[in-house]
Amino acid sequence: MKVVRNIILVILFIVIIGFCLCVAPNYQKSGYEDRTNLVINFRNVTGTMKGEIIKENGNIYISLDDINNYFDRYTYYEEKYNYIIVARNGHFARFDIKNGTAEIDSKTINEKIIEKDGLKYIPINYLEEFYDIKVKYNESTDIASIESTNTELRQATTTTKLSVKSKQTNFSRTLEKVNKGSRVYVKEITESDGTNSNNNPETIKGKITNWFNTQKKKLAKNWVIVRTENGTIGYVPKNALGDIKVVREAEKEEEKATVSLVWDYFENTIAIPKNDANTTYKGINVVSPAFMFVDENGNIRENIGDTGLNYISWAKSKGYEIWPMVKCDNLLTDNMRNMLADYKKRENLINQIMQTCQKYSFNGINIDMENINQEDKEYFSRLIIELKPRLESKGMKLSVDVTAPDGSPNWSLCYDRKTIGDVADYIVFMAYDQTSKYGSRIGSNAAINWVKTNLNKFIKNNEVDSKKIILAIPFYSRMWKVNNDGTSAGSFDINMNKQDKYLAKATKKEWLEDACQNYIEYAENGYTYKMWVEDEESISKKLDLVKEFNLGGAAFWEKGCETDNVWNVVEQKLF
Repeated sequence: MKVVRNIILVILFIVIIGFCLCVAPNYQKSGYEDRTNLVINFRNVTGTMKGEIIKENGNIYISLDDINNYFDRYTYYEEKYNYIIVARNGHFARFDIKNGTAEIDSKTINEKIIEKDGLKYIPINYLEEFYDIKVKYNESTDIASIESTNTELRQATTTTKLSVKSKQTNFSRTLEKVNKGSRVYVKEITESDGTNSNNNPETIKGKITNWFNTQKKKLAKNWVIVRTENGTIGYVPKNALGDIKVVREAEKEEEKATVSLVWDYFENTIAIPKNDANTTYKGINVVSPAFMFVDENGNIRENIGDTGLNYISWAKSKGYEIWPMVKCDNLLTDNMRNMLADYKKRENLINQIMQTCQKYSFNGINIDMENINQEDKEYFSRLIIELKPRLESKGMKLSVDVTAPDGSPNWSLCYDRKTIGDVADYIVFMAYDQTSKYGSRIGSNAAINWVKTNLNKFIKNNEVDSKKIILAIPFYSRMWKVNNDGTSAGSFDINMNKQDKYLAKATKKEWLEDACQNYIEYAENGYTYKMWVEDEESISKKLDLVKEFNLGGAAFWEKGCETDNVWNVVEQKLF
């Protein structure tokens, strides 16, 4: 009997120790009760903040670092002019740190930026519409709470007086007492909200802790997370609440129609597109004429005139959206840097784009800027970040042309595709120039296996939403002139509607399954000519990728180079 009693006592002692090990931490304070807490939705983030919460003149200030972390990684400090730039959700703000003013959606106010311990603090209550949030401060609990206004919100009323607990057990610390009939906001407990059972099962403490965590998980099913009107977040028994009701639905993503865009590149000295009353572009819903050219100072040269006015009138009469191209005016990389790296030159460009777009009631724009230095890609991204809300506020779309992810520094590596894909409405993958006409590597201009590989890089490596990608398809092929030793003697491009005479010379023609293209070659004047052909068959295969990869649509370079029947293929595949 004595042995049995001793065993019982040992077991009881172990249970008591285990109980203390598991319950005692529930009564420990968080270590930041003596500072203003920040609650975002159903999470107290105070312990992970870079800065603090500063309350001054009725404003709630949060550091730029924490803004970047919790709300918008594209809010940034413009060092040259000592500005903080916020561009989001159709709104634009510029905080002038030196002068203590802010321009918010074109309205200027006196509002300073606080600088403390090397951090810059922004009054976030001015940015509620920027980030779809509601900011509140409760003086009695010293809690600043920020609620997302575009997510689902569920609410309930307490059926009895109860205590909001720090853990999913009545043994845990009480954070706030709530009266019967109080309103609380409710979040269901997920696996990540539960107890942590990753303790070392080889130790006595680990075994005991894991056992208690298992029991707590079973009990936790009867608890929910709540946020009180005072901003306190904790746990309450589910049966202490009345019916849980959805008081705000989550914002639904807008369904977008498939984009089918064709570029109309024309100037007074180049082909003027046919756009009389009888002309229709079959299978197209967006036209992108070359209307704006940018110089190194961010000034625009309009290329519209009477021809452009007639074009605009024609496009609107046909129901096409007009997203004119904004192109660089043959700028070298250093000239591009001169324009992109200076905030005021970017602002000058943006203002001119907006004036032109509003003057002619365009539906959007297409940014086509190339020859950028790799080290300047951040500045190009800033142009996109700063431009997007201005267009969005007027209901206009922003599309941005980029090359394949891998390549030379000022052709491919100069684009931050993730940022562009996040910010712009569409990122246009110019899926051609697989082999450079200035290079020595002989091959296809746009083989489908190369296109697929790069689409995967956009989606998986660059984390671009596939629905934002527009696949740009060429209406031309590249003919290679090859020496007897197999090296390149040069190349030239041939429009689809000019290919027949070259196809007629072919002594060899075969369908390449991996490239999804017809390949031809022939000998002439001591050289071998090789071409991977873009035709209706190859374009049909590329258009299949729009559905295969769930893309936002397709684009075509350029109008006037195609064969007539290709539009039947476009219409059949996209609509």
